[in-house]
Amino acid sequence: MIDIHSHVLPGIDDGSADMEMSLDMLAMAAESGVDTLVATPHCNIPGEFENYLSQDLEELFRELQREAERDEIPLRLCRGMEIYATPELPELLKNGRVWTLNGGRYFLTEFNFGENPDFCSYVLRQCARLGYRPIVAHPERYYFLQRDPELAYEWCTAGYGLQINKGSLLGRFGPQARQTATLLLEHGLAACVASDAHRPYERTTHMGEVKDYLDRVYGEEYRRLLLEENPARILDGRELLGYEPIPF
Repeated sequence: MIDIHSHVLPGIDDGSADMEMSLDMLAMAAESGVDTLVATPHCNIPGEFENYLSQDLEELFRELQREAERDEIPLRLCRGMEIYATPELPELLKNGRVWTLNGGRYFLTEFNFGENPDFCSYVLRQCARLGYRPIVAHPERYYFLQRDPELAYEWCTAGYGLQINKGSLLGRFGPQARQTATLLLEHGLAACVASDAHRPYERTTHMGEVKDYLDRVYGEEYRRLLLEENPARILDGRELLGYEPIPF
């Protein structure tokens, strides 16, 4: 499995607090069957978690790689960020101030849960015009999309990928998020499922439970698409695969 969304870099956002915790999270991911994991610290949240590309951030990533190798954790670690969408997002991408997913054309972005949907679509469209491919983090958790899931269909058909959180499918973000996540899967609108892990004891990197859930409810073919094939395509910069999107 490939997990494209995790907060495993130590001490820089609301995820892992220190290196020991980060290594616990990586070991847990590997034990559950994850062979590639993308570190996606929060970025561009004004006054909170800015985390723009810097030498210190690069060194922290390399240090985590070295420590994971020292502990013989069988897992490939890739660079990325969960970039908070502001009007400046297109310029941040253009000027190389943020990490895209594995250095390619796909990038992971999130919105304020109560954001204006017109603004969301505008920012995504501007980034796409620059040649980047948005992957929208946990769309099922946004209030505006819960009210109007038709927007997910519009984004999907525009070529944007939608990343569902494993916790949403398992009911850990409440019934509305679970219902919306299920709706997106049933309409063929999800590109992938990821952990959005923050800790080794809650919102974890363990992907075994959601793998079993997807196998049981949707079948092996869909599960492989969501946890293996499309995440690999995202990291390689290839076109996403999926079922024909079903409008609402």
